[in-house]
Amino acid sequence: MNFMTAFYKEFLEQRRTRKFLIALVVLVLFGMTSPLMAKLTPQIMTMVPGGEAFVGLIPDPTINDAVTQYIKNITQFGVLLALVFSMGAMATEKDKGTAAMILSKPMPRGSFLLAKFASLALTFIIAVVIAGVAAYYYTYFLFGKLDILNWLALNGLIIFYILVYVAITLLYSTLTRTQYVAIGLSFGTLIILGILGGIPGFGINLPDALIGNASMLMSGYPVTNWTGLWVSLGIIAVSITTAWLVFRKQEL
Repeated sequence: MNFMTAFYKEFLEQRRTRKFLIALVVLVLFGMTSPLMAKLTPQIMTMVPGGEAFVGLIPDPTINDAVTQYIKNITQFGVLLALVFSMGAMATEKDKGTAAMILSKPMPRGSFLLAKFASLALTFIIAVVIAGVAAYYYTYFLFGKLDILNWLALNGLIIFYILVYVAITLLYSTLTRTQYVAIGLSFGTLIILGILGGIPGFGINLPDALIGNASMLMSGYPVTNWTGLWVSLGIIAVSITTAWLVFRKQEL
């Protein structure tokens, strides 16, 4: 059994367990509604008791508000789904004994692990791409035209940001046989990286910088520091490589 066979099996599993559908529905829904939420914020405030007094303080929504809302929603819910989908990717397989059965075909452990990551990556790539198309359409309709190249770059950075946490959670799922420990460690890592990312002068070197770079691109500001992107790619590579080194020595 080779990598492509394992990948097909894993991606089929993504669809059978509704993970693919859930990611698609959740991210596309927020892609569609983010520009609407930005546009309707003043009207929503008037529906809140006493909110009329604050409506005049809210500036008229702009295209930047729509983009900011989109980035916030897609990254927050994308990372949450990444953690939930990845936490049992390896741990559950080992706990139930299905990993030992599949690897007896035989299948290289590296192919087994890489197929897990690739199938999850494809799920989020497709979901973010369609969400990006939906958000672009509604933003164009409600606010005006977006720079298409910057919009593509923005969504590419969002995908890399989500994949960082797919890789990290997959590593933790490999290190343990309990998926709840894996997601606990992943949430801890998310919090730590978030705190470190807020440190002036240091945060630009961490994955959270991808979100800042995405915002700068859409705001028309030049991005001069891409260290966060290279660090993110390094985290993905190190996480997958470490997971493979550990997994190949584990008894199943």
